[in-house]
Amino acid sequence: MNGHGILIRGGRVVDPSRGQDEVADVYLVEGRVEGVGRNLGTPDGAMVVDARGQVVAPGLIDLHVHLREPGQEDLETVASGAMAAAAGGFSAVCAMPNTDPVCDNQGVVGFVKAQAQRAGKARVYPIGAVSLGQKGQQLAEFGELVGAGAVAVSDDGKPVASSHLMRTALEYARTFSIPVADHCEEPTLSAGGVMHEGTISTRLGLKGIPAAAEEIMVARDILLAELTGGHVHLCHMSTRGSVDLIRRGKERGVRVTAEACPHHFALTHEACLGYDTNAKMNPPLREAADRDAIREALADGTIDVIVTDHAPHHYDAKEREFDDAPNGIIGLETSLALAITELVRGGLLSLRELVARMSTMPARVFNLPGGTLAAGAPADVVVFDPEVEWTVRPEEFHSRSRNTPFAGRRLFGRATTTIVRGQVVFQRISD
Repeated sequence: MNGHGILIRGGRVVDPSRGQDEVADVYLVEGRVEGVGRNLGTPDGAMVVDARGQVVAPGLIDLHVHLREPGQEDLETVASGAMAAAAGGFSAVCAMPNTDPVCDNQGVVGFVKAQAQRAGKARVYPIGAVSLGQKGQQLAEFGELVGAGAVAVSDDGKPVASSHLMRTALEYARTFSIPVADHCEEPTLSAGGVMHEGTISTRLGLKGIPAAAEEIMVARDILLAELTGGHVHLCHMSTRGSVDLIRRGKERGVRVTAEACPHHFALTHEACLGYDTNAKMNPPLREAADRDAIREALADGTIDVIVTDHAPHHYDAKEREFDDAPNGIIGLETSLALAITELVRGGLLSLRELVARMSTMPARVFNLPGGTLAAGAPADVVVFDPEVEWTVRPEEFHSRSRNTPFAGRRLFGRATTTIVRGQVVFQRISD
């Protein structure tokens, strides 16, 4: 397919890695960026993508998704998740290890990679487990995981409760130059909680999870990263206290990076009113002051990246009573629009800063290819229209699941073309 390359013509090229934000053409040949410049003409036989009035950026990269394969293919597969990613403007996603079997050995890592290659949509980078079976007792064989293609380790939805194990993981991961991504939750404090502990949990009569449950582990992880010199990556931050701790850790030179999700910068615990299980997630939606702190942290760089924590679930499971429903929402096909609507149009981030948080920085934080349109870089590109207005209709999603609290919401900004390895993997047919 298109051995003659692709010319993306006349778009606003936004590439934070090179400080570029101007109208230009982008020429891709044989899976690489050949050049970026004005009026490149039309090379013989090149496929032309008309990007006038749109933004051309390095493909978006999501460091935190759940693809449910192997084990729960009815909720999502590597192929359906990679397709949903492409439709959302993502050229690459990192797959969390809480599959069945757990991604704690080279066999599962290899399987996920093979499924992604077969699908031929967004790239999929597996994340290996910190502990065998995510049981929090014995370290997985990091060398084996990295050798098979894992780009980080995490016990994902399960916090690494043992400080000794976390210390050892950080030391061990350091020798392989990979981060340890931790879900920060003090399990004895959060036990039985189903939403944020506050006025709304009291009103609804639901057991709450205090902000301190996250912050205690954030503080511990930063101290252990400082002790070991390892790189800790803090997953889906949700509280103002966590933001303060990360800011202080970075000021001390600790190797700490952090991520936030659109639902934590767009919603508060008020979304749980009416016992809406699509607003049930872990960490839970917090208060307005927490949401605002997350937004500010994304603006000033305290939080490095935006991720989705894409977590597909069955309609039937989410229809249970609030206490019994599973945590999590899907996000790959709404993430860019929520970020544009809430952060860019809200005046907190420029488009260049947004692309940095969703592409350039994720590539740096997990040391992945991409995040740049420099000559010779992988031909992973997104073209998106930041002005187009659309309504979230989950039934039209490429994901196998529909669990989102944003159904029916009007948003701005949408990917129109996604290119991975120099191949067009998604093109939106105009509505």
